Amino acid sequence: MAKDKQVVAPTLTRDEPAKKVTATTTVYPKTVPTRSSVADPIRRDTASSSALPFGRQNYTLMLAGIGIILAGFFIMSLDKEEFGFGFLGLTLGPIVVMGGFVLEFFAILARPKA
Repeated sequence: MAKDKQVVAPTLTRDEPAKKVTATTTVYPKTVPTRSSVADPIRRDTASSSALPFGRQNYTLMLAGIGIILAGFFIMSLDKEEFGFGFLGLTLGPIVVMGGFVLEFFAILARPKA
């Protein structure tokens, strides 16, 4: 009577990863597929990515809007009534400030000229 050989599975530790090796197959390291730069919609031309997001006109309008907002706050500070309850503090100053914010929104949303 022939004795059957008993196969004992090796115990794995944390430092030793499991290896699947058989007599007919060879285990190769897993390769990660790469994309070409043409097929990748996220990658853009390097020249266009270094350009500023707004044009010269946009930045000029933004600076003008900031100046108008500051002028509106200055107008509100000129009111001589108690607690700023006069015409300059309650009417003219806030209208000028709102006009500055409208100009800022327009400056951000305007298309830059090519």
